[in-house]
This record gives sequence, structure tokens and C-alpha cells, in this order.
Amino acid sequence: MIMFIKKTTILFFFLFLIPLIIFSQKSKDTEIWEPKPNEVYSSSDSLPPDDAIILFDGLNLSKWKAKWSDKDSGWQINDDDSVTVIFDGSGGIETKENFGSVQLHIEWKTSEDTSHKNQSRSNSGVFLQNRYEIQILDSYKSPTYVNGQAGSVYKQYIPLVNASRKPGEWQSYDIIFDAPKFDSDQNKIQSGYFTVFHNGILIHNHVEILGTTENVGPPKNIAHGDGPISLQNHCCSQVSFRNIWVRKL
Repeated sequence: MIMFIKKTTILFFFLFLIPLIIFSQKSKDTEIWEPKPNEVYSSSDSLPPDDAIILFDGLNLSKWKAKWSDKDSGWQINDDDSVTVIFDGSGGIETKENFGSVQLHIEWKTSEDTSHKNQSRSNSGVFLQNRYEIQILDSYKSPTYVNGQAGSVYKQYIPLVNASRKPGEWQSYDIIFDAPKFDSDQNKIQSGYFTVFHNGILIHNHVEILGTTENVGPPKNIAHGDGPISLQNHCCSQVSFRNIWVRKL
């Protein structure tokens, strides 16, 4: 008798009470209306949206300075609204403003001079906070160590695919950089992360930054705050850049 009552109760619960609970809920019970996201407008996938900071639009390098000095950059501004690396021993250029976590768009073109090989072929890089590099290199049918090819998180992560275009063709990076965090005792309490699209193709999917992207030796994790975005002038054939903008996250 007791078993029959329990079964009847359970049956009643499933047949009558659960549908009653479900049908008593309304769509508005799970609607969230505040806070409203800011409205941001963009006219194309590559042109800067209206909340972006324009770092280079082809007119001048007023947002940049030489990396190893306070001098203005001597890089060459071209008639097609691009700028070309000058190997002047300055180490490259860096933004005058410091940044934390950002969305960065940058377009670049390697040289049509293919006489150089390996890491000497239009070698450059874009550094976030002057510490964490996404490699720029002519990697179109040009072998090198794969954790140093175009699109690599230098010496840390190999790109998921080689999306490189032919020398002389414009390419793009869209980089999501989540900056690492350090506490007041200079201990790292949160790792940084990269998500990167090369020519619209995902090549890094939220990979953990292990520390500074060193050429020699393991990554280092020395406490720091916001830092510049920098572009390297390495060796040996030239690299050009255009349409550089950033959004703070």
C-alpha cells in the first residue's frame, strides 16, 4: 500500500506539477535589459571602428617614437599610405602611449626580394607591452623553425596553419591580447592570452602566454604594468605596414 502511494505521488509530480512549473514561467523571467552595451560603428572588417585609437593611417608617425631612444622614427612614409622599415639601428618603433589588454589590427607586406632565406627574409614582429611577440616574416614557401615562422607566438606557439600570402601581397593580423596581471608583491596572479587571426584565419585560439618571448632561453615573468606596442626592424629585407589601429579592452 505504501509503495503504491509513493508511485502515485511520483506519477502525479511528473504529470501535473512539473508541467505546471514549466508553463508558469515566462520569457521575460530570463531577460536582462541593463547595462546596455556601448554602440560602436564600423564600416568594414578592416577599417577602424569609431571607438578605435588610430596608430597609423598613412599620414605620419606622430603616435610612435624610436624604440631605443626618444627620437622620432625615421621610417619611410610612402605614397600608398604605408610605412616601410628603415634599418637604422633603432631597434624599431614603439607607441608613445602605453596599453594593457587590447584588440589590435595591423596590415603588413613582406618584400618581393626573396634572395634572403630563413629568418633573414623580411623579419619583423609586433610586440604587445614590448614583451610578447607575434612574429612577422616571409613564410610563404620559405622554411624556418616553425615556432618562429609568421604568426607564431615567438618561440612559444606554432600557428595552427600557415596562412602566409606571397611576397609583396598585403596581409593582416587581428590580435586579441589579454594582458597578464601581477600583484603588489610582483607575483603573476593571472596569465596573459593571445587569440590571433592571420588574413582572417584563426591561428591561435586563446593560448596562454608563458612569459616574455625570448630568442635565447626560457620565458621570463617579471612584473610590469601597461606598455607600448612596438614594431621590430630586424633583418634583412624590408617590411611595410599600414592601417594600424587598436581598441582598449
